[in-house]
Amino acid sequence: MLSKKEIKRRKRKFRIRKKVTGTAERPRIAVYRSLKQIYAQMVDDVSGKTLLSASSLSKEIADDIKKAKNKVEQAFAVGELLAKKAQEKGITQAVFDRSGYAYHGRVKAVAEGARKGGIKI
Repeated sequence: MLSKKEIKRRKRKFRIRKKVTGTAERPRIAVYRSLKQIYAQMVDDVSGKTLLSASSLSKEIADDIKKAKNKVEQAFAVGELLAKKAQEKGITQAVFDRSGYAYHGRVKAVAEGARKGGIKI
């Protein structure tokens, strides 16, 4: 059973998804935030495929995650990793899907990390 808070977030998510779609040239950065971890993936909605993903559990940034003082810094590292992987695949632009979360804190940090890594959002 979902809480009222989760039901409201899902309504916001669907409202956002009506307007935000990703293509192969400009994929959608979808963010999911759990209590302990943060996950981000680049999605091509035209073909329905995930192009690449990153999370706070990724082995590539395990050292950065351990050094991070808080979850916001971890989220920033996830955004940077996502941008690095995107650059390797030749992706320079993306649209940001906050998935119904407020653009604040960890969600904002993922976007800022991706921007710092060279992705134009």
